[in-house]
Amino acid sequence: MRRDHRPYFLKKLHLKFQEVYVKHFLRPQLESLGPDFTFMKPWHVELFGSPITIGKCVNVIATSDNRVRLSIWPMKSNSGRIKIGDYCLICPGVRIGCAQEIIIEDNCMIASNAYITDSDWHDLYNRIAGGRTAPVQIEKNAWIGDSAIICKGVTIGENSIVGAGSVVTGSIPPNTIAAGNPARVIKSLDSREKITTRDAWFSNPARLSGEIDLLDRSNLEGNTMLHWIRHRLFPRAGE
Repeated sequence: MRRDHRPYFLKKLHLKFQEVYVKHFLRPQLESLGPDFTFMKPWHVELFGSPITIGKCVNVIATSDNRVRLSIWPMKSNSGRIKIGDYCLICPGVRIGCAQEIIIEDNCMIASNAYITDSDWHDLYNRIAGGRTAPVQIEKNAWIGDSAIICKGVTIGENSIVGAGSVVTGSIPPNTIAAGNPARVIKSLDSREKITTRDAWFSNPARLSGEIDLLDRSNLEGNTMLHWIRHRLFPRAGE
Protein backbone atom coordinates (compact mmCIF):
# COMPACT_ATOMS: atom_id res chain seq x y z
CA MET A 1 0.00 0.00 0.00
CA ARG A 2 1.34 3.42 -0.96
CA ARG A 3 1.84 6.05 1.69
CA ASP A 4 -0.96 8.53 2.29
CA HIS A 5 0.66 11.91 1.72
CA ARG A 6 -2.22 14.04 2.98
CA PRO A 7 -1.81 16.10 6.13
CA TYR A 8 -4.00 14.94 8.99
CA PHE A 9 -6.41 17.90 8.83
CA LEU A 10 -6.98 17.33 5.09
CA LYS A 11 -7.96 13.71 5.61
CA LYS A 12 -10.35 14.74 8.40
CA LEU A 13 -11.93 17.32 6.07
CA HIS A 14 -12.34 14.65 3.41
CA LEU A 15 -14.02 12.26 5.86
CA LYS A 16 -16.32 15.02 7.05
CA PHE A 17 -17.22 15.92 3.48
CA GLN A 18 -18.17 12.29 2.79
CA GLU A 19 -20.40 12.27 5.87
CA VAL A 20 -22.08 15.53 4.87
CA TYR A 21 -22.57 14.22 1.32
CA VAL A 22 -24.33 11.09 2.62
CA LYS A 23 -26.62 13.10 4.88
CA HIS A 24 -27.46 15.66 2.19
CA PHE A 25 -27.77 13.53 -0.96
CA LEU A 26 -28.23 9.87 0.01
CA ARG A 27 -30.17 9.83 3.28
CA PRO A 28 -33.19 11.68 1.78
CA GLN A 29 -33.48 8.88 -0.80
CA LEU A 30 -33.53 6.19 1.90
CA GLU A 31 -36.45 5.11 4.04
CA SER A 32 -34.01 5.07 6.97
CA LEU A 33 -30.27 5.12 7.64
CA GLY A 34 -28.84 4.05 10.98
CA PRO A 35 -26.15 5.92 12.92
CA ASP A 36 -22.37 5.43 12.79
CA PHE A 37 -22.34 4.67 9.05
CA THR A 38 -19.22 4.87 6.88
CA PHE A 39 -19.50 5.56 3.16
CA MET A 40 -16.29 5.71 1.13
CA LYS A 41 -16.72 7.85 -2.01
CA PRO A 42 -20.50 8.04 -1.59
CA TRP A 43 -20.88 10.02 -4.84
CA HIS A 44 -20.37 6.66 -6.55
CA VAL A 45 -23.39 5.13 -4.78
CA GLU A 46 -26.56 5.08 -6.90
CA LEU A 47 -30.01 4.64 -5.38
CA PHE A 48 -33.24 4.17 -7.31
CA GLY A 49 -36.73 3.47 -6.01
CA SER A 50 -38.05 2.92 -2.50
CA PRO A 51 -38.22 1.81 0.21
CA ILE A 52 -34.54 1.14 0.88
CA THR A 53 -33.51 0.84 4.52
CA ILE A 54 -29.97 0.59 5.87
CA GLY A 55 -29.14 -0.20 9.50
CA LYS A 56 -26.50 1.14 11.88
CA CYS A 57 -22.71 0.83 11.61
CA VAL A 58 -22.88 -0.11 7.94
CA ASN A 59 -19.78 0.25 5.72
CA VAL A 60 -20.39 1.01 2.04
CA ILE A 61 -17.36 1.27 -0.25
CA ALA A 62 -17.70 2.56 -3.80
CA THR A 63 -15.22 3.53 -6.52
CA SER A 64 -15.51 5.35 -9.83
CA ASP A 65 -15.13 2.14 -11.83
CA ASN A 66 -17.17 -0.02 -9.42
CA ARG A 67 -20.26 1.86 -8.36
CA VAL A 68 -22.64 0.48 -5.75
CA ARG A 69 -26.18 0.32 -7.13
CA LEU A 70 -29.32 -0.35 -5.08
CA SER A 71 -32.39 -0.34 -7.33
CA ILE A 72 -36.07 -1.13 -6.89
CA TRP A 73 -38.21 -1.75 -9.99
CA PRO A 74 -41.53 -3.08 -8.62
CA MET A 75 -43.52 -5.42 -10.85
CA LYS A 76 -46.72 -4.83 -8.86
CA SER A 77 -48.13 -2.02 -6.77
CA ASN A 78 -47.02 -2.02 -3.12
CA SER A 79 -44.13 -4.29 -4.05
CA GLY A 80 -40.37 -3.86 -3.90
CA ARG A 81 -38.24 -3.47 -0.76
CA ILE A 82 -34.53 -3.60 0.03
CA LYS A 83 -33.54 -3.94 3.67
CA ILE A 84 -29.90 -4.01 4.79
CA GLY A 85 -29.36 -4.76 8.47
CA ASP A 86 -26.86 -3.52 11.06
CA TYR A 87 -23.06 -3.93 10.80
CA CYS A 88 -23.10 -4.97 7.14
CA LEU A 89 -20.29 -4.46 4.63
CA ILE A 90 -21.08 -3.55 1.02
CA CYS A 91 -18.00 -3.57 -1.24
CA PRO A 92 -17.32 -1.84 -4.59
CA GLY A 93 -19.39 -2.93 -7.56
CA VAL A 94 -22.21 -4.55 -5.58
CA ARG A 95 -25.54 -4.43 -7.44
CA ILE A 96 -28.88 -5.19 -5.82
CA GLY A 97 -31.88 -5.24 -8.15
CA CYS A 98 -35.24 -5.70 -6.47
CA ALA A 99 -38.74 -6.24 -7.86
CA GLN A 100 -40.34 -7.86 -4.79
CA GLU A 101 -38.20 -8.08 -1.63
CA ILE A 102 -34.52 -8.49 -0.77
CA ILE A 103 -33.52 -8.70 2.89
CA ILE A 104 -29.89 -8.73 4.05
CA GLU A 105 -29.73 -9.38 7.78
CA ASP A 106 -27.21 -8.12 10.37
CA ASN A 107 -23.43 -8.66 10.07
CA CYS A 108 -23.47 -9.74 6.42
CA MET A 109 -20.55 -9.11 4.07
CA ILE A 110 -21.17 -8.63 0.35
CA ALA A 111 -17.89 -8.71 -1.59
CA SER A 112 -16.98 -6.74 -4.70
CA ASN A 113 -19.09 -7.10 -7.87
CA ALA A 114 -21.66 -9.41 -6.28
CA TYR A 115 -25.13 -9.25 -7.85
CA ILE A 116 -28.32 -9.97 -5.92
CA THR A 117 -31.69 -10.06 -7.67
CA ASP A 118 -35.18 -11.34 -6.90
CA SER A 119 -36.44 -11.33 -10.48
CA ASP A 120 -35.80 -12.75 -13.96
CA TRP A 121 -36.66 -9.27 -15.28
CA HIS A 122 -37.89 -10.77 -18.58
CA ASP A 123 -40.14 -13.73 -19.32
CA LEU A 124 -38.60 -16.70 -21.14
CA TYR A 125 -41.06 -16.40 -24.05
CA ASN A 126 -42.70 -13.00 -23.73
CA ARG A 127 -39.71 -10.66 -23.69
CA ILE A 128 -41.83 -7.59 -22.95
CA ALA A 129 -43.20 -9.18 -19.75
CA GLY A 130 -41.46 -8.77 -16.43
CA GLY A 131 -40.74 -12.41 -15.68
CA ARG A 132 -41.03 -14.27 -12.39
CA THR A 133 -40.10 -12.86 -9.00
CA ALA A 134 -39.42 -14.46 -5.60
CA PRO A 135 -37.99 -12.84 -2.45
CA VAL A 136 -34.35 -13.21 -1.46
CA GLN A 137 -33.15 -13.46 2.13
CA ILE A 138 -29.52 -13.42 3.24
CA GLU A 139 -29.50 -14.42 6.89
CA LYS A 140 -27.26 -13.13 9.68
CA ASN A 141 -23.49 -13.18 9.27
CA ALA A 142 -23.53 -14.59 5.73
CA TRP A 143 -20.60 -13.82 3.44
CA ILE A 144 -21.19 -13.46 -0.30
CA GLY A 145 -17.94 -13.82 -2.25
CA ASP A 146 -16.51 -11.71 -5.05
CA SER A 147 -18.62 -11.64 -8.25
CA ALA A 148 -21.16 -14.15 -6.90
CA ILE A 149 -24.72 -14.02 -8.26
CA ILE A 150 -27.69 -14.63 -5.95
CA CYS A 151 -30.85 -15.39 -7.92
CA LYS A 152 -34.55 -15.06 -7.15
CA GLY A 153 -36.13 -17.14 -4.38
CA VAL A 154 -32.82 -17.92 -2.67
CA THR A 155 -32.19 -17.97 1.08
CA ILE A 156 -28.58 -17.98 2.27
CA GLY A 157 -28.49 -19.50 5.76
CA GLU A 158 -26.96 -17.91 8.83
CA ASN A 159 -23.12 -17.87 8.90
CA SER A 160 -22.88 -19.44 5.44
CA ILE A 161 -20.31 -18.48 2.80
CA VAL A 162 -20.84 -18.29 -0.95
CA GLY A 163 -17.62 -18.75 -2.90
CA ALA A 164 -16.31 -16.21 -5.40
CA GLY A 165 -17.90 -16.38 -8.83
CA SER A 166 -20.68 -18.73 -7.72
CA VAL A 167 -24.17 -18.64 -9.21
CA VAL A 168 -26.72 -19.45 -6.51
CA THR A 169 -30.05 -20.68 -7.89
CA GLY A 170 -31.18 -22.67 -4.83
CA SER A 171 -31.17 -21.99 -1.11
CA ILE A 172 -28.04 -22.66 0.96
CA PRO A 173 -28.43 -24.07 4.49
CA PRO A 174 -26.90 -22.38 7.55
CA ASN A 175 -23.26 -22.91 8.59
CA THR A 176 -22.05 -24.18 5.22
CA ILE A 177 -19.76 -23.16 2.36
CA ALA A 178 -21.22 -23.27 -1.14
CA ALA A 179 -19.47 -22.75 -4.47
CA GLY A 180 -19.82 -23.40 -8.18
CA ASN A 181 -22.25 -22.81 -11.03
CA PRO A 182 -24.83 -23.74 -9.98
CA ALA A 183 -23.64 -23.44 -6.38
CA ARG A 184 -23.56 -26.57 -4.24
CA VAL A 185 -22.60 -27.11 -0.59
CA ILE A 186 -18.98 -28.24 -0.51
CA LYS A 187 -18.26 -28.05 3.21
CA SER A 188 -19.87 -27.50 6.61
CA LEU A 189 -18.42 -25.07 9.13
CA ASP A 190 -16.84 -26.59 12.22
CA SER A 191 -19.42 -26.27 14.99
CA ARG A 192 -16.61 -26.32 17.57
CA GLU A 193 -15.14 -23.07 16.25
CA LYS A 194 -16.32 -19.76 17.68
CA ILE A 195 -17.68 -17.33 15.08
CA THR A 196 -16.88 -13.66 15.64
CA THR A 197 -19.34 -11.35 13.90
CA ARG A 198 -18.85 -7.78 12.67
CA ASP A 199 -20.83 -6.29 15.56
CA ALA A 200 -17.88 -7.14 17.85
CA TRP A 201 -15.80 -4.60 15.91
CA PHE A 202 -18.45 -1.94 16.57
CA SER A 203 -19.23 -2.83 20.19
CA ASN A 204 -17.97 0.60 21.28
CA PRO A 205 -18.24 3.03 18.33
CA ALA A 206 -16.78 5.97 20.25
CA ARG A 207 -13.71 3.97 21.28
CA LEU A 208 -13.29 2.60 17.76
CA SER A 209 -13.45 6.09 16.29
CA GLY A 210 -10.82 7.26 18.77
CA GLU A 211 -8.50 4.36 17.94
CA ILE A 212 -8.80 5.01 14.20
CA ASP A 213 -8.14 8.71 14.77
CA LEU A 214 -4.97 7.92 16.74
CA LEU A 215 -3.82 5.63 13.94
CA ASP A 216 -4.42 8.39 11.37
CA ARG A 217 -2.46 10.88 13.45
CA SER A 218 0.45 8.45 13.66
CA ASN A 219 0.42 7.47 9.97
CA LEU A 220 0.10 11.06 8.72
CA GLU A 221 2.51 12.61 11.20
CA GLY A 222 4.92 14.98 9.48
CA ASN A 223 2.82 15.40 6.34
CA THR A 224 2.45 19.07 5.41
CA MET A 225 0.29 20.85 2.89
CA LEU A 226 3.36 21.79 0.82
CA HIS A 227 4.52 18.17 0.83
CA TRP A 228 1.10 16.97 -0.36
CA ILE A 229 0.93 19.59 -3.15
CA ARG A 230 4.45 18.66 -4.29
CA HIS A 231 3.47 14.98 -4.30
CA ARG A 232 0.35 15.68 -6.37
CA LEU A 233 2.16 17.82 -8.93
CA PHE A 234 5.58 16.16 -8.99
CA PRO A 235 5.31 12.57 -7.70
CA ARG A 236 8.56 10.69 -7.16
CA ALA A 237 9.34 7.06 -7.82
CA GLY A 238 8.21 4.85 -4.96
CA GLU A 239 5.66 7.32 -3.62
